[in-house]
Amino acid sequence: MRLIGSFLVALMGISSISAVAQNRAPAVPNLEQLQKMARRFAPTPMRVDTAKLSAGDRQALVKLIEAGRILNDIFMKQYWSGNTALYARLQKDTTPLGKARLHYFWMNKGPWSDIDAYKAFVPSVPPRKPEGANFYPEGISKADFERWVATLPATDQEQAKGFFTVIRKGSGDNPFTAVPYSEEYKDDLTRAASLLREAAELTDNASLKKFLSLRADAFLSNDYYESDMAWMDLDAPLDITIGPYETYNDELFGYKAAFEAYINLRDDEESTKLSAFSQHLQEIEDNLPLDPKYRNPKLGAAAPIRVVDEILASGDGAHGVQTTAYNLPNDERVVDQKGSKRVMLKNVQEAKFRSVLIPIATRTLSSASMADVSFEPFFTHTVAHELMHGLGPHQIEVNGRKTTARLELKEVYGAIEEAKADVTGLFALQYMMNHAAEMGLAKLLPSDDAAQRQLYTTYLASAFRSLRFGLEDAHGKGMAVQFNFLMDKGAFVQHGDGTFSVDMAKIAGAVAGLDHELLTLEAEGDYAGAKKMLDELGVVRPAVKRALDKLQDIPTDIEPIFVTADELAPTSTPKPATKPAAKKKSRRG
Repeated sequence: MRLIGSFLVALMGISSISAVAQNRAPAVPNLEQLQKMARRFAPTPMRVDTAKLSAGDRQALVKLIEAGRILNDIFMKQYWSGNTALYARLQKDTTPLGKARLHYFWMNKGPWSDIDAYKAFVPSVPPRKPEGANFYPEGISKADFERWVATLPATDQEQAKGFFTVIRKGSGDNPFTAVPYSEEYKDDLTRAASLLREAAELTDNASLKKFLSLRADAFLSNDYYESDMAWMDLDAPLDITIGPYETYNDELFGYKAAFEAYINLRDDEESTKLSAFSQHLQEIEDNLPLDPKYRNPKLGAAAPIRVVDEILASGDGAHGVQTTAYNLPNDERVVDQKGSKRVMLKNVQEAKFRSVLIPIATRTLSSASMADVSFEPFFTHTVAHELMHGLGPHQIEVNGRKTTARLELKEVYGAIEEAKADVTGLFALQYMMNHAAEMGLAKLLPSDDAAQRQLYTTYLASAFRSLRFGLEDAHGKGMAVQFNFLMDKGAFVQHGDGTFSVDMAKIAGAVAGLDHELLTLEAEGDYAGAKKMLDELGVVRPAVKRALDKLQDIPTDIEPIFVTADELAPTSTPKPATKPAAKKKSRRG
């Protein structure tokens, strides 16, 4: 899971681009419009001090950066069948408009603007990203796929729905066939595997050596279980995540995993401090606002928390809105045995807080509330969000049939799960604040009235940030559900001047109520109920639309410029058309 619509095109500060005539292709942005679209992402140099790495790890890091970049190529193939040819064509267009298109293409890893409901900004491409991306044959419907799957033996059904296969047209009586990633992307994965093995030879860290070797094997065997288990045991200064993980791009079913990489440097001091949270997950699970029969009486092993600085992100981890944290793996077998790992990208979070959240708060919150916006609760709630992906229903039973919440909720699972992680994170932090002394968290988690105001007020400001991602984004859709529910309960209050604040007397109870509803939907695998909630609450109401309209000149997100990665392993990747912002010091100087 990753923390980071069709009705939200106008909310991004760009006028919607309508069809010029019913039988003509939609217009695409001109140079000025495209530059305006790109300016919604604040260029942000990502500089990370690697001086303390051992000589072997510094050499390994170069190989890992090179391997990570290969996943850009794989992801673009997964995103759309025409991506590779279009990318090559754009690189040859040296006009100002051509360069602007190439720049924005690289930011989105395709010809559709992520935060504009996937609308095309390049001519002669489909007007919107295909719902099935390039995981399925073009034009396939849900009914086509489900009819075919129903004819297969159980093992073949599992492969067809699995994370690591693409569906291609078949022959004869078999309309489709499932092709393993190891075959579909063989050349790219062979190159990446070779680089991982070279890095494994160079590093002097045993756990990193083991993970990289097993992940290289997985790229060629298509079996990721052992390498996922090794990733859970990874304990190294270089904290590496590389492979097929998130399923957001599969809008048909949410089955297919996209390739991504995060090459990170671990922050040992922050990681140690926050690891205290993971010691109390079972107690939180035992007290969730959920029917006890649905709670997990025995969670997997304690969930590791890693606080890191991002050196490079690629593939699915580097398009559109940038990831601030992630909770992996998604393999339920690994989660059951070892729990899941939470990785917090602190330098990314700091950049977003400075460039995006503070400016948003000044325009959306009441003047009295502004004093309660702080980075620490922003960061802490992100930690809690990722921890909560591992709590609540995962393996469930529906009508006597063992299944998972992900499979039952299908394409609506992403938005429901992101909303659940947000509100369960708030519930958990409130629970820990209420019990800070007996849990030994008093120093780590202040629990006075001021701290609670900061938590909920910063969450309110961050809600507007997430809503700007668009309703096509799982986080944006999930946040719309939260915002509307809390407004309806009086926990969020709008004032006469259009600003908002938190009613501290109502917020905790409203959060618990919403958490109960979301957790129950997952526990019961209630697809119809989940879809109804998203249809009714996953919308942008007029009051919020007016507030979002005031934010048009504020960046929606950041555009990371991987300075350290480019210095260590120079590349010909297209550089931003805009000049990078001057370096700002982080909270750690």
